Amino acid sequence: MKSVFAKRTATALITLLLMLASFVAGNFTGIWVQPVLAQQHTTPAEFGVFWEAWDLVVQNFVDRDKVDYKTMTYGAIQGMLSTLGDDNHTVFFPPDEAQQQASALEGSFEGIGAYAQEKDGKFVITSPIHDSPADTAGIVAGDEVLAVNGADVTGKAEWEVISLIRGPAGTSVTLTVLHSGAQKPVDLTIKRSRIDIQSVQWARIPGTTYAHLQISQFASDTSRELRTALQAILADSTDGKVVTGIVLDLRNNPGGYLQEALRVAYQFLPEGDVILHEQDAAGAITTYRVEGGGVARDIKMVVLVNGGSASAAEILAGALQEDGRAKLIGTPTIGTGTVLRPFTLSDGSVLRLGVTNWLTPHRELIKGRGIQPDLVVEQESTVQLIDAERLSKLTPDQVRTDPDLQFQAAMKLLTAPSLPPAQQAVRAPAAE
Repeated sequence: MKSVFAKRTATALITLLLMLASFVAGNFTGIWVQPVLAQQHTTPAEFGVFWEAWDLVVQNFVDRDKVDYKTMTYGAIQGMLSTLGDDNHTVFFPPDEAQQQASALEGSFEGIGAYAQEKDGKFVITSPIHDSPADTAGIVAGDEVLAVNGADVTGKAEWEVISLIRGPAGTSVTLTVLHSGAQKPVDLTIKRSRIDIQSVQWARIPGTTYAHLQISQFASDTSRELRTALQAILADSTDGKVVTGIVLDLRNNPGGYLQEALRVAYQFLPEGDVILHEQDAAGAITTYRVEGGGVARDIKMVVLVNGGSASAAEILAGALQEDGRAKLIGTPTIGTGTVLRPFTLSDGSVLRLGVTNWLTPHRELIKGRGIQPDLVVEQESTVQLIDAERLSKLTPDQVRTDPDLQFQAAMKLLTAPSLPPAQQAVRAPAAE
């Protein structure tokens, strides 16, 4: 028989799992929703074996100091989610990490300033934020984090590693990282700070009539930032010449709110055109179309993507590509094809659950395979990517010889009438 304690614990855990308090402000790559209560469900008979194992641990495990009910509960939730196959998307965050994730999408958080994800069992940096402590310390895209403060992170859940790395501004953390192509790891001690994220940045490309426009994530204010940037771009007349083309850079953009991705698409696509479709578990499809007026629907544009472009960034890239509005250059995107709905649990932890699949305007499912560029240009992850800050310091000659081959390909395409008939692949030389 179950002990009284086990019965009470069972009741508490069932309540934690099934009484989902409410939706948070909006979907991560999902539309804004009103708070509602989740429906109650009957516990399946198969769940009984879980309690058998739970009671055995509680009653018999020898190292009593290692029996932590909260850690066990969170681990059980993580294990349940891992069976669903929605890797790197459906995810669980304990209370502290849930707050940090929410603050990041509101434009600020405390930490080292880098985007990262678990990939094939490894914890990999997808992009350091420009001028962040991580960037200054030498963290680059593609770095694998092996340990945090000397503790091996192999096999740990993504949220666990992130929670170890993040922390209050002014404190320090030491990461053991393996740079891409390196044989030996290095230890980097980084002082955390408050990271304020401006999700949209732009700069005139020296010596040209083009502008580089970067969207680093789809946060709560991205569409407003974008409209302001586009108005400034279209009004710019450096050297008496107006801007005639835009390089839209979505590389290493981890995504964000679907509603912001839709509003961004409004600026570039004709009114009424399809941006994406959502398909729920029953097969019902909801279609999202361009609404209102956009300020950049006619200017020539090329889009940069790579393996760090995810979620809402893929939605925008797919819409621009299939609408014929812009060609895509770079490498295939990550392939996060589900729309997440965040549920806040009773202790403040959050379950972000894939509730629908999203499809491109042509109803292509990109989950697991990503958006395929029109022109594949591969380059080492250690190559420093062009951004607004760098462009402000480069001369026209330096721009033309910059090692960012994806950017160089975009510049060539802006001046060419069209892509070659067949997709071409360009590979950068290996770093020495």
